Amino acid sequence: MLGKGGGAASGGKARIAVLVSGGGTNLQALIDAQDKGIIKSGEIVLVISNKAGAYALERAAKAGIKAETVLRKEAGTQEAFEERLHELLSENRIDLIVMAGFMSILSGSFTARYPDRIINIHPSLIPSFCGKGFYGLHVHEAALEYGVKVTGATVHFVNEIPDGGRIIKQKAVEILDCDTPEVLQKRVMEKAEWIILPEATEEICEEIVRGK
Repeated sequence: MLGKGGGAASGGKARIAVLVSGGGTNLQALIDAQDKGIIKSGEIVLVISNKAGAYALERAAKAGIKAETVLRKEAGTQEAFEERLHELLSENRIDLIVMAGFMSILSGSFTARYPDRIINIHPSLIPSFCGKGFYGLHVHEAALEYGVKVTGATVHFVNEIPDGGRIIKQKAVEILDCDTPEVLQKRVMEKAEWIILPEATEEICEEIVRGK
């Protein structure tokens, strides 16, 4: 568990922090799922962006969620950047970290602090098209170039290996002959990412609340 005295420890909902870098479409999916009661064992209490002016911060503001920006270049070093993240997570008594389009690789020393308490959404069926260099449109470009007929999304735990943690959920999406990377990206979001990320978040939050 991330921190003693968090929401789960006091018998309430698990306290969720969402890490973002861009538009925040997966963040919005989580917010919507929370509003609909799909996420009921946890509550998003903090959004952290590593990009100034990310639209995800506006989504957080509209939802009344506390938002912070932590910039690697201002921190000076990766170690200082991660220490600031840790401080914010501790201050807000976070139980679960959800990486939703967070375009910064976290070090092994950071992830080791939070075993089985950091999850990530990746836009492919791991172990295909994953690891260093596979992010955003690059993933869908690679899938189309390779000629696979099925792709999808994966929610997994985060460890020191990019996209290397234990898989929690996967959902397949068909590739069509007319697909472009942009069209495929949108379908994977709508048919997979926005479904399994909230589901996995609820599952982990439920386990945290039960004290597993």
